[in-house]
Amino acid sequence: MHSEIVEFLNKTVPGANAEHIAAEVGDDSIFVNPEHIYKCCEELRYSSQWDFNVLQVITGCDYSDRIEVSYILASFTKNLELILKVKLPKSSPSDTPEIDSVCELWVAANFQERECYDMVGVIFKNHPDFRRILCPDDWEGFPLRKDYVVQKTYRGMEVNPPEKVNTDDHYFGDRLKRESEEPKKVSVSWKVPEFEEQKSE
Repeated sequence: MHSEIVEFLNKTVPGANAEHIAAEVGDDSIFVNPEHIYKCCEELRYSSQWDFNVLQVITGCDYSDRIEVSYILASFTKNLELILKVKLPKSSPSDTPEIDSVCELWVAANFQERECYDMVGVIFKNHPDFRRILCPDDWEGFPLRKDYVVQKTYRGMEVNPPEKVNTDDHYFGDRLKRESEEPKKVSVSWKVPEFEEQKSE
């Protein structure tokens, strides 16, 4: 299926530069030129051959030099699912790369694009109601960026007061790594700076 979609996109969308990426683990995906994301989605949405009539997910992932935006599409009529991706260059942590909105193609894109902006800092051009959706409009930074630092206060309130933070869970992950015979195989969702500092002393 992926090779056929690549051929279809490169034929119908000049400059799409569609490329099939075979995954070693998980699902394969197709990368396209971000400048042509709207046209690629439009062709996949309305072509009788594919009929990707459902947008399931729009999500972003932050890397040191880029942000990848993934669109998970489905065709209920053809029983197909596709992960379509773009790479948006990022030259600095404060960059907010831009890409065209696909709200005109799928209504479901509305809230999903807003969430992707709110969490990762991707601006979706021509979105009909573009604003943050989870954080307040004046929140600083994008929480799913790898270099995100939580602000200490917000409108006079302490953001992470010690009595509200479950530090036992934080230390549990570090304790697992220290006690494991193969610490590289232990994965936790956060680091405890205090522990790292103590360990280096």
